[in-house]
Amino acid sequence: MPKRTNMEKNLLFALDIGTRSIVGMVGEKNEAGIRVLGAIRHEHTTRAMLDGQIHDVPEVAKVIRSVKAKLEADFGPLRQVAIAAAGRALSTLNATAELDVHSKGYLTLQEERTLELTAIQSAQKQLATNKVVNDPASYYCVGHSIVNFALDGTVMKTLVGQRGHKATVEIISTFLPRQVIDSLQAAVMAAGLEIGTLTLEPIAAINVLIPPTMRHLNLVLVDVGAGTSDVAVTRNGSVIGYGMVPVAGDEITEELSGQLLLDFKVAEALKRRLGRNVKSLHYVDILGLKHTAPPADIVRNITPVVTELAQAIAAQIMQLNNAVPQAILLVGGGALTPLLPEILAQIMDMPKDRVAVRRPDTIEDVQGVSADFCTPDAVTPLGILKLAGAETLNFLNVTLNGQPLRLFNLGGLTIGDALLAAGIDARSLSGRPGLGITLNINGERKFLAGSHGQSGQLTVNGKPTLFSDSVSEGDVILVEKGSDGCSPNPCLAELVELPAPFPVHIEGKPYQVRPLIFVNDKIATAEQKLCDRDQVVWSPADIVDRVFRSVRYELESKRFQYVVNEMERTYSVWPTFVVNGRPAEATTAVSPGDQLTLIPPTTPDLGKVIGFCEQDIEPIEVIFNGITCSVPTRRYSLTLNGNTANLTDPAPDGSTIEFTLSQSSQPTLADVLLAAEFNPGDLPAVGGVAVVVNNKVAEYTAIVKNGDKIDIVTKEPPKQ
Repeated sequence: MPKRTNMEKNLLFALDIGTRSIVGMVGEKNEAGIRVLGAIRHEHTTRAMLDGQIHDVPEVAKVIRSVKAKLEADFGPLRQVAIAAAGRALSTLNATAELDVHSKGYLTLQEERTLELTAIQSAQKQLATNKVVNDPASYYCVGHSIVNFALDGTVMKTLVGQRGHKATVEIISTFLPRQVIDSLQAAVMAAGLEIGTLTLEPIAAINVLIPPTMRHLNLVLVDVGAGTSDVAVTRNGSVIGYGMVPVAGDEITEELSGQLLLDFKVAEALKRRLGRNVKSLHYVDILGLKHTAPPADIVRNITPVVTELAQAIAAQIMQLNNAVPQAILLVGGGALTPLLPEILAQIMDMPKDRVAVRRPDTIEDVQGVSADFCTPDAVTPLGILKLAGAETLNFLNVTLNGQPLRLFNLGGLTIGDALLAAGIDARSLSGRPGLGITLNINGERKFLAGSHGQSGQLTVNGKPTLFSDSVSEGDVILVEKGSDGCSPNPCLAELVELPAPFPVHIEGKPYQVRPLIFVNDKIATAEQKLCDRDQVVWSPADIVDRVFRSVRYELESKRFQYVVNEMERTYSVWPTFVVNGRPAEATTAVSPGDQLTLIPPTTPDLGKVIGFCEQDIEPIEVIFNGITCSVPTRRYSLTLNGNTANLTDPAPDGSTIEFTLSQSSQPTLADVLLAAEFNPGDLPAVGGVAVVVNNKVAEYTAIVKNGDKIDIVTKEPPKQ
């Protein structure tokens, strides 16, 4: 007998598709809430997701298929899944809707839902008109939270079972870029699944962790993932705001990777071990070197980046809440980052025990969570699972530009609603503006907008229509977009006030000196057209080196070839400069009218070629026969083309050089006699000669020191 699908068996299937891993959960509803029947966690083998956004759909789909297959082995075929999107590029809007209910009797759940969906569409229209985001057509509603219901001005928890005249609702609607949603849908479909429920990760987490009974408190939920940190705030019985911080656990991992020279995966594994009760951690860097360090040392290294993460979270909390909350609840894998709760509490000026990491084991309406999933990163998938049982909405089916489209069937839908749902900006009928370009000029990012476009056409069932016209089941809508504008194509002279050219003379010839400009590391002019993402670096030609480069004057070195101690060697000599008759350096300032001269490279001397000078000998001084004498501590011999030479002699190109240097740095009496150029023939014809060092007779091999007194002493011949 074939296994039934999860839809047939009323099983709930949820996927938390995160930057670092994918968690799959299967569960069922019961009177107590949600019972988890099975769960599995698979990490990505590559960095297929960054900041909550899928960058490699096939790779993510492969991991989803693996999770799905293992769960299907226990629960049979899984076809429909609940998912959630991370909050990167999140936009939130408050919206209201009202409904005349005086003739409806007691209100039903369906009527309450109709009111909610009307508010959602109102938020969609706001997004398209209030310029909250650059391209509202690319955003998709991924969830909403009820701020409050009201009946005839009285705030209520629910409208079901009530009767009156006018019902209203206030919601917080959340939107994400369609690109995020489309990539999620593509990965899920590639794994053989269809999306049953789509929500936002902080919405999922807050529904399981902060139930309505707790929302009278001013609480903040922070889901610290790998790529983003999602924030949700409750107060006065409802969720009052959602936000996102594009900083999370990956920043900690990248800091470890950079500091310790670790592969990203190795750094991630090391980070996870930091929170464990171990005395030392072992790791191998990219050079293959093994290291052992206490966790405290590694934590100390990442404390600055943890502080930056806490500061970013704190700033988002204050932006959403405008006050210090009563408590902050941390979930997600990044919640286990060492010192994060403590530093966040310090920044927010809160008691340490009011910033806590939460795990699913304390959640009342969730049962069956295994020990492996009693972790902060299991809160969000549990929330997604809880939302998986949400009621299916009624849809109206139309065709827009040849593609099927499902709309919320609320009645009174317009062509404008269809375009919003399809992600088509009404402004596209007038033609989209040309794509803007981003330039980097001397390290500063500069954005330039494109030009405006031309008008297009809008028809329904072959007839011209308006945005305000109603839409019906089966309608065929065609949108002919207007022609788009053009991208800007500026030159640097149009964007930057460049110094005016100025005259100089080089080798007696006049030149006009202009700023030195490079585009993508290639020399350019101020009139060269720039393109998107061009890297522009320019500088005034205000020093000697830049002046020569500005006028394309080649500064070439001369290469000399030698054979030094039987080894070939190349020595390069660069030209030198004269400005207004005075020697100058490459960095010497240049003014208009200056006279510049280039002195060609000259033949180097032997000392420069071999890298040795007289100062390297480190001589000592002794007193020889009453006269101060400098004695080298080491002796060298130098020949040029077979002839004895000095260090200051020129070394012509192609020369053969022999250079030796004594190993001993302790001179002897013999070295003193050589340094003093002592000639024994100058001694009188006497009976004998003795060498005395510091009043003691010494041998010629005796070692001498700095300051020694050395004398030649003669002896009288014996009498006959």
